[in-house]
Amino acid sequence: MAADSTADDTYYGKQANGNDIVNHDNLSNDDVVDVLNDLLENARDGEYGFRTCAEQVETANAKQLFASRAEGCKQAGEELISLIRTYGGEPASGGTAAGALHRGWVQVKGTLGADSELSILESCERGEDSGIARYRKALKQSLPADVRALVQKQADGAQKNHDLIRDLRNAAREKS
Repeated sequence: MAADSTADDTYYGKQANGNDIVNHDNLSNDDVVDVLNDLLENARDGEYGFRTCAEQVETANAKQLFASRAEGCKQAGEELISLIRTYGGEPASGGTAAGALHRGWVQVKGTLGADSELSILESCERGEDSGIARYRKALKQSLPADVRALVQKQADGAQKNHDLIRDLRNAAREKS
């Protein structure tokens, strides 16, 4: 049990002494923009990923969920773009290479007929795990209050996405 606790502490950003791992240095505007651009790439990965999943699943419920989550990620990206410009930055132009590979894998599974709803939900859940980790990393920074508030709101939304997908995945496992 102690090993699980240590792994959880590391995952959730705890030091061996139990303190949160946080960068307490004040960030420059350029550093804030870097954090926001990382999250913008993350939001775009989510948008594109959810759209890909919506194309691969067959049930109307899952299609609607993925399309809705894609729209939510698009809105999150627009909020981030606004803050990036407020802090004097230029928004990143796309998603990440890892996100593109992940979407490609979902498409390959669909093309090869391995596109069971369960496998697609599992892939989406892994994508959300990655997104949540990026939000947690950002929240460990000493962000200005307006940025922190938006990042926390979006992190909560990413967790909600993850939990919805996890619940659908669990239901799909019970059916199979």
